[in-house]
Amino acid sequence: MSDTQEAFIRRAIELAEEAVDNGNTPFGSLLEVDGEIVREARNRTLTDDDIAAHPEFILARWAASELEPDDRVACTMYTSTEPCPMCAAAIHYAGLGRVVYSVEGRSLAALRGGGVIEIPCAEVIAAGNGDTVVDGPVLEEEGLAVHESFYRDE
Repeated sequence: MSDTQEAFIRRAIELAEEAVDNGNTPFGSLLEVDGEIVREARNRTLTDDDIAAHPEFILARWAASELEPDDRVACTMYTSTEPCPMCAAAIHYAGLGRVVYSVEGRSLAALRGGGVIEIPCAEVIAAGNGDTVVDGPVLEEEGLAVHESFYRDE
């Protein structure tokens, strides 16, 4: 993983911390095209009272409506935690080219003691015959620290 890619993952982790500061659970994501961040999102499920306000879902919807298909294929989503099945399906349908995540879903489930649907993002995309490349975990200890702090204080 290059220094630039690690910087994008670290920014996604910062966005997860900002989500907590805003009263939400610790998840953050960004979209990158050609080395530039084109959009960022923080989890808003609690403050928006919206079960679909995951940052990955927000960004996939935005990309589907605002970016041309070729730009979506060239796009990488960096996210603090492996996308859940709902978000993975949205990423697939949006046609994003790549996803890089920090915390593996199974690691989050082990920390929380459940409450996580443990179907890997890559499996959801493969089930839809998708072409999105999924990479991770990356810098998992750094990403997991945000969850550990949040769920310990809960």
